[in-house]
Amino acid sequence: MQKSFTRRDRRANRRALRAVVRQRAAANRLTSSCRRRPRSLATVAIAAGVAKDTAAGIANGLRSVAKRIGLAPAATARTRRTVAGGRAHRTHAVARWTLAQVARLVAAYRPRKAEYKAAVVLIAAFAGTAR
Repeated sequence: MQKSFTRRDRRANRRALRAVVRQRAAANRLTSSCRRRPRSLATVAIAAGVAKDTAAGIANGLRSVAKRIGLAPAATARTRRTVAGGRAHRTHAVARWTLAQVARLVAAYRPRKAEYKAAVVLIAAFAGTAR
């Protein structure tokens, strides 16, 4: 016999489905913003599908590669947000990387950890280069 769902079950099911749609939309927004404009190395790694704890280590490794090969990031001005939700008056410079620069860094990066090797494959596929 088939179970008839109560109103509570249907609402819970719809709530779960809306959460899945929100997660997919957020992931798509992140990937499209990484393709449109320069972003940080950790953000590009997360957009490529790397876990957040691994993304920080991968970003540090890619920064050391950039120093080694002499590649400089694009300097971007960023305005800080205030506590009240407004914008602060001063801007500060932040380092952001284009996907072409990330592809060059990944090509020169030789990680030793297995999880970093898997992350490099994901980032290379995201940046449009084969590794």
